[in-house]
Amino acid sequence: MYRSVERIRIKHRLSVLFFVILYVVAFFIAGMQQDVYAMDDLSLYAGNAVLIDGETGDILYAKNGSARHPNASTTKILTCILALECGDLSDTVTASSYAAKMPEVRLGVREGEIFTLEDMLYAMMLESYNDAAVVIAEHIGGDVQHFADMMNAKAEEIGCRATYFITPNGLDAQDENGIHGTSAEDLARIMRYCVVISPQKDNFLKITRTRSYTFSDSSGARSFVCSNHNAFLDMSDEALSGKTGFTCDAGYCYIGAAEHDGHTYIWALLGCGWPNNKTYKWKDSRTLLAYAEENTAYTELSAPDPPDVNVTFSSRSAKTVRCTTACSVDMAICSSCKTKGADDIKYKYNVLDTIAAPVMEGTVIGCLEVYKDGKLIDIEPVYIKEILPDTGFEDELLDILKSAFM
Repeated sequence: MYRSVERIRIKHRLSVLFFVILYVVAFFIAGMQQDVYAMDDLSLYAGNAVLIDGETGDILYAKNGSARHPNASTTKILTCILALECGDLSDTVTASSYAAKMPEVRLGVREGEIFTLEDMLYAMMLESYNDAAVVIAEHIGGDVQHFADMMNAKAEEIGCRATYFITPNGLDAQDENGIHGTSAEDLARIMRYCVVISPQKDNFLKITRTRSYTFSDSSGARSFVCSNHNAFLDMSDEALSGKTGFTCDAGYCYIGAAEHDGHTYIWALLGCGWPNNKTYKWKDSRTLLAYAEENTAYTELSAPDPPDVNVTFSSRSAKTVRCTTACSVDMAICSSCKTKGADDIKYKYNVLDTIAAPVMEGTVIGCLEVYKDGKLIDIEPVYIKEILPDTGFEDELLDILKSAFM
């Protein structure tokens, strides 16, 4: 009897184990199928690619999006935004001997030459000059190492999880902490910060959209003309900004931003071909932008009216009254596919139940939390719409008596 029970238990355990293994295998195969779908659906040339919604940061398409990869001169978008936020365009910058030794592509600065920070930013972003990037880094950070620390701190602040930068220009590098590189997801996050979030976004867009720029060193002895190598600006009327890159380890790379029907899309391409496949990044860019235009839909948020708030007065004769409140939600939620069901949007008000007079119009008494699929995506203030002085029946009677005897 005991052996029969044990056999049953063993068979039961084996059955459970079998179904667990079957479930794990099925889950793994499903995951592989999803990866294959993500990789093969658009037939991209890039080994790593991401497309995100600029307003929300939601990922609309990914192919090996979270894997770290060398990213060449696309690094310079972070160098640029850091310089804009930490420096002044009119700052004078001096070329060091180290900067003058940078390899091609280079402006050809000479040790001791003086320029403005603005000139170096245009030289770096339009022509992708490596020596200009070092001049900028040394001016902002004191030296390249300290500036690299600033870059990594900023990347972490932006929300990057796979980024480690060693150089300000994106040249292939490696140290005890790893290789210089980022993921397609992180690179897209950085670009989103540059064109949507940063207080210097307008200057960033102005620089990266300029087709040609001319400047001289401080002595006027040498003049330079820079032309923008972001050919996508001329390929699409919707293009907002972008930066190319190439090294032997990274291959051809590109980070781009475009606007369609009032919505911003950002995409990152890493390992997008090697010589002689320089045009692959433009083909992938058009593919991703077309995907964004054809397969995304936006839902305007419409929150319920916020609850009114009780207002009490210092006068003992005054009754508590209800005061109207307001909350404005100016946001659209992006869905990755027009055919999928509506997103699960929930609203939660966190407001005070009672406040004391006097009440001023615009006084914030709480907030509205907006959730999409259980994730907090927005917080908006709830404020008072009325003006209520701290008065009551006794106060009004006293005012009448004072007026009568004066």
